[in-house]
Amino acid sequence: MPDATLLPPGESLPAAKLFRSDKTYGHEAGFSCCFRQWRAEHSHCRFLHGYALSVTLTFIAENLDKHGWVMDFGGLKPIKAWLRQNFDHKILLAADDPAGPAFRLMAQDGLCEINILPHVGCEAFAYYIWQNCDRLVQHISAARVRVESVAVREHGGNGALFTAENLFAGK
Repeated sequence: MPDATLLPPGESLPAAKLFRSDKTYGHEAGFSCCFRQWRAEHSHCRFLHGYALSVTLTFIAENLDKHGWVMDFGGLKPIKAWLRQNFDHKILLAADDPAGPAFRLMAQDGLCEINILPHVGCEAFAYYIWQNCDRLVQHISAARVRVESVAVREHGGNGALFTAENLFAGK
C-alpha cells in the first residue's frame, strides 16, 4: 500500500487497484537489427531489412514501492543490457528460415551475429521480450511488479503490442 502522504487529505485508494508505469527505449537507443519474413512471398518483407527498434515496457503492480513508484527505472539496467545483447546489430533469424545455413555460415565467418528465434516480426519480438523481461522484472522487484505489455515499433507507422492478462489472478 502506498504511503498515505502520497494521497490528498481525505482521499483513499479504491479497494481494487492496479498501478501502471512504462519505460520506452526509443529508436535512438540503438537496437538496430535486421530480419526477413521468409514466408511473405508476396512482399518485399521477404528480403533482409532492418530497423532501429523502439521498445516500450508497461509495468503493473498492485502496490507502489516505498518511493511511490511502480518500478524504479534506475534498476532497469539489466533490461537494457538484455535488449542490447539480443537486438543490437543482430540478424534476427526465424528458426525455420530455409536460408538459415547461409546466415549461420556468415556468422561463423565473423560477418554478422545472429539471434535465432521461433518467429520474427514485431509481434514475435514483443512476445519474446515479454517472456524474458517479465522474468527479469519479477526478479528485480521481488515479484511485486510484472510486465503487463510490450510494444515494439519498427518506425512511426508500424508496430505491434503483446499484452499479458490476469497477471495477479489467483494470488
